[in-house]
Amino acid sequence: MTTPAPARVPHLGRLDAVGYLICLGGIVRRELLRFFNQKERFLSALVRPLVWLFIFAAGFRNTLGVSIEPPYQTYVLYEVYVVPGLAVMIQLFNGMQSSLSMVYDREVGSMKVLLTSPYPRWLLLLAKLVAGVSVSIVQAYAFLAVAWFWETDITPAGYLAALPAFLATGLMLGAIGLFLSSLVRQLENFASVMNFVIFPMFFASSALYPLWRIREASETLYWICEANPFTHAVQLVRFALYGQFEPLAFAVVTGTTLAFFAMAVIAYDPGRGLMARRGGPAGDTP
Repeated sequence: MTTPAPARVPHLGRLDAVGYLICLGGIVRRELLRFFNQKERFLSALVRPLVWLFIFAAGFRNTLGVSIEPPYQTYVLYEVYVVPGLAVMIQLFNGMQSSLSMVYDREVGSMKVLLTSPYPRWLLLLAKLVAGVSVSIVQAYAFLAVAWFWETDITPAGYLAALPAFLATGLMLGAIGLFLSSLVRQLENFASVMNFVIFPMFFASSALYPLWRIREASETLYWICEANPFTHAVQLVRFALYGQFEPLAFAVVTGTTLAFFAMAVIAYDPGRGLMARRGGPAGDTP
């Protein structure tokens, strides 16, 4: 009497959903460990917004107060107004710094190996993006914890409500950084790209001053600020911190994220993107 063969159990390979999650978790864990092991990176991320809050906001306190406008219910001081913009500024710099590390990893680091793995490019880029956003959210909330002493009138519910907004803005800024990293061939060229992206995005926005003040000075500059996705990222976080939802800002942030992430995936595709014209993930010409 022959015993029946045992039923064949389907094997969960590396490229199934479980493998995707393992890959995603591994890249995110690596980025978080790198961040927590580099304490100077954490401190340097807080220097820029705190200097602006300590020095510039104190000097402009009596001259750049903001009249009653949503989401504020009353006249607010300048340091109260700039806190959301400075928090998103941390995410902006972190997104560009993550892109800088992407250029390095693509040339000589771990991403050079990962980009040649059987995992799809979109998964690897998404994992890198999620890892960068996780770090930026930690930095942003550390800044908000310090800014709390400036009596910003943000309730605990407001801090909680802002978490999805920080997630959305971090994804948008990280996606822009990912696409920019695909345009840079050598690591030393990335600094000039950052200067042409970070400073125009930050200063031509509502992060430091309300748009109605800009409109009084220049109608053209006002429309440039309106078209700037960073303006809508700041507004999304600003409204969320005070328990309100800004649908236009959310739509712009979401659309910008999807557009730039799709362009980054195409650019990193070795068959049709910029990597194909540069000879592979390391960016070397054949």
